[in-house]
Amino acid sequence: MIEFHSVSKRYPDGTVAVDELTLTADEGRVTVLVGPSGCGKTTSLRMINRMVDATSGTIRVGGEDIRDRDPALLRRGIGYVIQHAGLFPHRTVLDNIATVPLLTGATRRAARARAAELLETVGLPAELGKRYPKQLSGGQQQRVGVARALAADPPVLLMDEPFSAVDPIVREDLQDELLRLQSDLGKTIVFVTHDIDEAVKLGDKVAVLRVGGRLAQFDTPAALLAAPVDDFVAAFVGRDRGYRALGFLAGQQIPLGPVSTVPLGAPVDEARRRLSQAGWAVVVDTANRPLGWVSADLLSGKDGEVGADDLVSGGSLYEVDAESVGTAGSLRNALDAALSSPSAWGIAVDGNGAVVGGVDAASVIAALAEARRSGEVPT
Repeated sequence: MIEFHSVSKRYPDGTVAVDELTLTADEGRVTVLVGPSGCGKTTSLRMINRMVDATSGTIRVGGEDIRDRDPALLRRGIGYVIQHAGLFPHRTVLDNIATVPLLTGATRRAARARAAELLETVGLPAELGKRYPKQLSGGQQQRVGVARALAADPPVLLMDEPFSAVDPIVREDLQDELLRLQSDLGKTIVFVTHDIDEAVKLGDKVAVLRVGGRLAQFDTPAALLAAPVDDFVAAFVGRDRGYRALGFLAGQQIPLGPVSTVPLGAPVDEARRRLSQAGWAVVVDTANRPLGWVSADLLSGKDGEVGADDLVSGGSLYEVDAESVGTAGSLRNALDAALSSPSAWGIAVDGNGAVVGGVDAASVIAALAEARRSGEVPT
């Protein structure tokens, strides 16, 4: 547990970076600090490991006042991940990860063995351990940075906009990887970002800070989106907060409709017979996994078999067997699948990725209305 009690940071020129911040980052959970530039997010984070010392107030980690700890020893027990990973360019990947274990007294063999384990933990192949940072992609470097932060198995992990310097696809992969790691490791994580979508995806609790370092709202992502405390928070979380909030409502109550399927390589005449009344069908592989859509217009005048060149993108998928709401399995995921589909029907798949039916936008809206009636969301 990390506790801020009336913490402020004032600089000699009178600038107030953080102003009377009081909040608690729960043990084993992800707490996200989010807000515009100049709101004190990074300063607040860096005060936890005493890279910046608070002017007033108290910060406790695990119940102990950090002012009673030697800064160097404090930092060895706290993982720290920053933008661009901050790796040592002259050391191999394994040696980068082994840095903290060596500092805490591990033998070189033990430290490198731990580093090799962590490469696998963060989803990197073992052969990358012999490379240098410049030989890795940006996403791979960030994974190494996470591995290095975990090397001494710290209970606390601080992450300062670690994924902001990579492209959107890699960023989403890294976010998913962090959620997977957290489900396995259960660290106490404080995560800084300026991206509200990243905040609500990763955070168990989200602290929205105003310029000048004052706390505007500290709440669960669902509550933050459903009930912003004022106009500033409402503007920051965005006008589409209602759509984002759908990500926290389970979609199990959505009825699935039938979807016409056609095997890849099927004769075109058979494919035409299988088209739905709306004139579309999902092309599937031998495991009934969706590959894309075909329509009456696409097959018009064609002979032979249905091939990959005949397909149009199927949009996103709605996973009906998803274990957790927030990504697959939510009303937001179901609506996105319907809206991104060329046929206006989202493809629903099971845990193996096989087609089990379809969902349309009208069914999602009906499910949302039912959730409101049952009190799952504010009316």
